[in-house]
Amino acid sequence: MRFGHMLASVALGFATLASTGAKAVEIEYWQYVFDTRVKAMNQLIAKFQEANPDIKVKQTTFPYADYQTKVAASILAGQGPDVVQLFYGWTDNFISGKMIRPLRAEAFPSTEIERDFFPIVSAMKRGNDYYGLPTAVRSLALFYNKKAFKDAGLDPNNPPKTIDELVTAAEKTVKRDGSGNIVSAGMTLDMGGQDHQWWREVLIRQFGGVPYTENDTKVAYNDEAGLKALTFYTDLQKKHKVGQAGFMDEGQAAFRAGLAAMTIDGTFRLGSFGTIKAFEWGVTELPANAQGLRSNYASYFANAITTKAEGEKLAAAEKFLKYVSSPEAMKVWMEVVGELPARRDVALTPENVAHPVYGPFLKGLEYAHTTLFKDEAAQRQVAIDMANRVLIGGEDPKTSLAKAAEAEQAIIDRAKR
Repeated sequence: MRFGHMLASVALGFATLASTGAKAVEIEYWQYVFDTRVKAMNQLIAKFQEANPDIKVKQTTFPYADYQTKVAASILAGQGPDVVQLFYGWTDNFISGKMIRPLRAEAFPSTEIERDFFPIVSAMKRGNDYYGLPTAVRSLALFYNKKAFKDAGLDPNNPPKTIDELVTAAEKTVKRDGSGNIVSAGMTLDMGGQDHQWWREVLIRQFGGVPYTENDTKVAYNDEAGLKALTFYTDLQKKHKVGQAGFMDEGQAAFRAGLAAMTIDGTFRLGSFGTIKAFEWGVTELPANAQGLRSNYASYFANAITTKAEGEKLAAAEKFLKYVSSPEAMKVWMEVVGELPARRDVALTPENVAHPVYGPFLKGLEYAHTTLFKDEAAQRQVAIDMANRVLIGGEDPKTSLAKAAEAEQAIIDRAKR
């Protein structure tokens, strides 16, 4: 009789567990709106939930312009995401705002991270702690319209190898109306896109300088190299007249529409450019200088666990972060978004290295630099304002450069206090 009561009690326990087990732990994942990223994350969430039916992941997205504000307001109110995507350059702001927590070494050993990931992951490390892990890494390359090249009498399979060749190709492919207005750019000018990275980490170095010293805390570009780099960039509009800031609002929009022969952009653009049907495009490494010096800029968005995640939500968040930074997730992300896997062994396969699209980006990672921003948005705006003063306001490049250096140093100094 006692045994029967025991069986009944066990059965009741299983029934109770089954009924309560139906209520999975729910965590929230936030990222900004970017169609291919949202699509890729939906796929990853579905795969994760299939393997972990006791965890439910809700994805929430916001426009890029509002994203950081929304994240900060929600976490401070004890709401919002348990796992959040952030640009590596926002890390200090997220830490100082007490929005993200360091990854527990027991769950994410530093030795394994540093063994498996590309070295630029260290931009998420403060002291002995990592504050997030990327699914993918990004570098820059030159996209070019093969049809525009062919129409201009250029070899569509021989894109520019040097910055001088880039200017020549842009001069041959630009189209103007009877009044001299650009109707199709030879080269896009978009400091708000990726041109500020091209100027900062590529052109300055190719003209013999460095953008910063002292672990990126001292602005060093207010010199001859920085001036040559800025002059080269602004001359694309002012002297060569091959492009114009603000043409079709964004460089990537002009390229997609077939109204720009060349644009510099990142791997994250592969998903959207892959839908272009009107013309064939190609990808090549960023052009070298006359001496063959190449440089590039590498970056990434990382996934971090917020300070909101506690108890069972923290455990679920750690499990989800492990999955979205796994080799399986990285392969999905590359197929859907086009960004390169953050793990070296997943990215550097013979097939990827030889790939006509992925190959140039992977080569770029070999000589890329990663700026350790203190306030990425503010530092980016300094570069945008610097170029606009020259291109729109007609200011002398040397004067505008000096103003930019002073403004950016002030931003960095404020962040160090």
